[in-house]
Amino acid sequence: MIELPLPPLDRDAGAPLAEQLAAGIRSAILGGGLRAGDALPSTRTLAGGLGVSRGVAVAAYERLAGEGYLQTRPGAAARIAELVPPTTAPAGRVPDAGAPGHPPAGTTRIDLRPGLPSTAALDDAAWRAAWRHAAAQPLPQTVPPPAGEPRLRAALAEHLRHARGVICDPGDLIVTAGTAEALALLADALAARGRPPRIAVEDPGYPAARRTLRRRGAHLVPIPVAGGGFDVDRLDALDPPPEAVLVTPSHQYPLGGRLGVAERLRAVAWAARTGGLVIEDDYDSEFRHAGPPLPALASLDEGGRTVLIGSLSKVLSPSLRVGYLLVRDPGLRAEILEVRADDSAPVAGIVQLALARFAETGALQRHIARSRRAYAHRRRLVERALAGHRLGALDGGLHAVVGLAGPGAEHDAIDALARAGIDVAALSDYAAGGETGPHGIVLGYGAPGDAALARALAEIASVLRRVDAPAHP
Repeated sequence: MIELPLPPLDRDAGAPLAEQLAAGIRSAILGGGLRAGDALPSTRTLAGGLGVSRGVAVAAYERLAGEGYLQTRPGAAARIAELVPPTTAPAGRVPDAGAPGHPPAGTTRIDLRPGLPSTAALDDAAWRAAWRHAAAQPLPQTVPPPAGEPRLRAALAEHLRHARGVICDPGDLIVTAGTAEALALLADALAARGRPPRIAVEDPGYPAARRTLRRRGAHLVPIPVAGGGFDVDRLDALDPPPEAVLVTPSHQYPLGGRLGVAERLRAVAWAARTGGLVIEDDYDSEFRHAGPPLPALASLDEGGRTVLIGSLSKVLSPSLRVGYLLVRDPGLRAEILEVRADDSAPVAGIVQLALARFAETGALQRHIARSRRAYAHRRRLVERALAGHRLGALDGGLHAVVGLAGPGAEHDAIDALARAGIDVAALSDYAAGGETGPHGIVLGYGAPGDAALARALAEIASVLRRVDAPAHP
């Protein structure tokens, strides 16, 4: 066990003791005093040596683990993580647009593609206990019910009550294999009524959602997105009205705006007036960093014309492929389950039981709280590193948008970052009209630890200075 080279804690300082302790350990790691693989003292030993409560040491270790500096496992010593080596900036001018990008020799890629969460804050002991509990159940002789395991649906209903203020009956929920399957079920159910549905979608919006709906035969009607979300006036003006509209009102993807309460009520009124369906993709709603949360559309709709789509991809991991549909309309729910009956249950029963147990014990809510703190910290890193550029989408979620002047600047930035070993997304890829939409880069800050993120942000800032002039008020 290594002796920690730490400065004394200052009880009179404004910073909490846990933050001071985390900062001291972080500084020792970055300065080379602590190296990858070094084992740290137990939280009890460290707290005793510093004369602080054990909770201070636990909070410091948890923060550093969430930032990617420590690897922690129950029953084992915390160890310094293997940090991503710094990337080497490409020499010379920005490469020509269209030139193949190759990171310099020895560079480890840093993946800042949006949609990737961190699993560092996961309570491994609670996670394994949930799986042991599921494995201890008698082996079922049949597949799970078409709507999903009752225990998981009950746990998800409680999750929605706590996280979103949505009160629902577990019987209104359908377990899905994520957002894509939820959209496919809805599109198939609407198409089964006799004709391919017309579905309004946000522009720019989620490309994978558009692809899923098109594969199901849906005709898509793009609706422009302004600063506060999709244009409800444009939706009202569509004649004939579409069968459904797909929206991300809590944190528009990718631009990050949110629909005001008045506009939410107008969307609900549109559904009641036209008989259309509002498909609410509750994307990123668990991770709100600024401003008070607004009610979900599903909680404002007393007529059951709003369907809420949720996913555990950002909350836990996309590898689980688990999500849910909240469908209060019994007729529509029956239509969806009729479609589901042909495909059986896509999520294995043991996975559903493990997730139910993880939620029932409170481990899911604790994980969300820890993750929210870690993501809020990384958001601040992004704000500081890219100050002066046209930053957006930082009020919530796990990604940021940097606006650029046009397609040339976007292409040059993406290409230069690829050469430096940094993967980001092009904002124009989200536009229903391709190059006609806004331009910029979309970067996810959820997955990498602090050290890797800081290095990537320094490279991004350097590239932005070369390809696009910063915005000045």
